[in-house]
Amino acid sequence: MSALLPAGLLDTLSTFAWPLVLLALPLPLLARWVLPRRRSIGAALRVPFGARLDAVAAAGGGHALRGRGAGLLAWIAWAALCVAAARPQELGPPVAPPQAGRDLMLAVDLSGSMSQEDMDLGGQPVDRLTAAKAVLADFLDRRAGDRVGLLVFGQRAYALTPLTLDLSTVRQQLDDSVVGLAGRETALGDALALAVKRLQSQPASQRVVVLLTDGVNTAGVLDPDKAAELARDAHVRVHTVAFGGDGGMSFFGLRLPVAGGDDEIDEAGLKRIADTTGGRAFRARDTESLAGIYAEIDRLEPVKRPGQAVRPRLERYPWPLGVALLCAVLAALPFGRIGRRV
Repeated sequence: MSALLPAGLLDTLSTFAWPLVLLALPLPLLARWVLPRRRSIGAALRVPFGARLDAVAAAGGGHALRGRGAGLLAWIAWAALCVAAARPQELGPPVAPPQAGRDLMLAVDLSGSMSQEDMDLGGQPVDRLTAAKAVLADFLDRRAGDRVGLLVFGQRAYALTPLTLDLSTVRQQLDDSVVGLAGRETALGDALALAVKRLQSQPASQRVVVLLTDGVNTAGVLDPDKAAELARDAHVRVHTVAFGGDGGMSFFGLRLPVAGGDDEIDEAGLKRIADTTGGRAFRARDTESLAGIYAEIDRLEPVKRPGQAVRPRLERYPWPLGVALLCAVLAALPFGRIGRRV
């Protein structure tokens, strides 16, 4: 049928939501042709001086529009009602849809080793957790548009905040976290499995875990490699961050390193987790390198995905509906009285 219609007519009909309603336009004509005409009959009641009474009524109260004028208004009103019923629409200006971000879980190690003061922040020696909090707070400031959840782990894993757009709450929960809150050991596999569970129940297709730890798996019931396989099957990408310096103790601003400090971090195991899930493995020995790692994660996981602009359809049926109402008002106006006043 579209091949039989001119292109201009197709464009015009496409502006109506229900163009088939326009087929009702000739219905009054069809009714006039098909239905029998009404016979004119005389007055059922005759009163004396009837002509004079009609003249007085016309002079005093006016009369509604009659004849061809009333018929023309009726046709215009009917056509306007049909057009309004067909719901004329107009394409509005392009509108960019809301941009979708990532579902991102932050898993932060709160085991006892995070209390070691082998980090430098603003020229002052600080423990690992304090340094991580400062860097993560800046990272969260750049994740507007993402739903972020916070998970902490030690001997056990706990979800402090669900996935949410309220990043200020995530920052507050992170600030309130302390070393040993979840135990002194490190349940790395359990933490990763809990993060995957929290993400798997969400409908979003972009699921990311950022796992920060300074130790090896020493607690929990699930092996980290098994947890990585679960993450891979759930389409969860895991970026691992091995965080920590050389360890040791600080005396009057001088840090005395302890030999074998790096041996406490299972870099090989963290790299296996990242490789299994399609993520990246990072190593941070100071605050500056940790900030660079989160900037790199920012680049790998952009907040907003490109969206296609759409043009909304604006309803225009009130205009023809108003024309039909105006015709009805004009047909009912007492033109005799209006003319006499003029």
